[in-house]
Amino acid sequence: MLQDDPLEVWRARWRLTADGAAFVTPHSKSHLQPVRAADGRRAMLKLAVGDEEIRGNGVMVWWAGRAAAEVLAHEGDTLLLDRLDGPRSLIAMSCDGEDDRATEILCETALRLHRDAADAPPLPDISRWFAALRRQAGEPGADQALFADAWARARALIGKSAPVVLHGDLHHGNVLQGARGWQAIDPKGVIGDPGYDFANLLNNPEPGVAHAPGRLGRQARVVATCTGRPLETVLAWGMAYAALSAAWSLGDGHRTNAALALTTARLAQAELAALA
Repeated sequence: MLQDDPLEVWRARWRLTADGAAFVTPHSKSHLQPVRAADGRRAMLKLAVGDEEIRGNGVMVWWAGRAAAEVLAHEGDTLLLDRLDGPRSLIAMSCDGEDDRATEILCETALRLHRDAADAPPLPDISRWFAALRRQAGEPGADQALFADAWARARALIGKSAPVVLHGDLHHGNVLQGARGWQAIDPKGVIGDPGYDFANLLNNPEPGVAHAPGRLGRQARVVATCTGRPLETVLAWGMAYAALSAAWSLGDGHRTNAALALTTARLAQAELAALA
């Protein structure tokens, strides 16, 4: 039976009270609503839509609150999460003079999240995502050389390290402050080289910050210091990720987003050339 409010059944089942308006996420179309549990605890109700989001729910359960929001209840494609609404935001920190510290917090969170994939739920490998970059590297156009360089670097990186369970979309808006500190939300449910998760940090939180002169190189060095990974590897992952993001955007017809991601890829490419 179709429902105007798909969260109603879950509020009733888990004895929840609405504590704000329900909303739908712009890309995944998942349904979320701030709620209160029967004991008054502030929580977030999430009904996942799509395979990727549903796999992400499974990862949240598997993480069991380790550097991630605590799962208070779960069933099928629905989660009840501890609500993370602390006073500080990594986006605001990054934009207001604490960019290095925001990057460090993201790296520290990722390092805690990254666990051996041996006992994880069945998850696809990140290498599947890079098929879009491989195809784009073969397409003629003004940016073909950049895409080809990024694809060559991606091929050299993929599978180089033992796979871990990745967040898959680690950025300033997906690590929030809660009572237990900084915790992740909204993973994508993939495994692969941990370098992939750190790459997204260089392309965020917004173009005005990410593309500021010298910023990418500085933050790549923060990542390298915090994670112990070679600077060249951090930059190569940053270039590969940005080019992949551009390939996805072009495939979706979002040329403006593709242009912004390609700017990040070029900045990373320039930093790599300076190291050579």
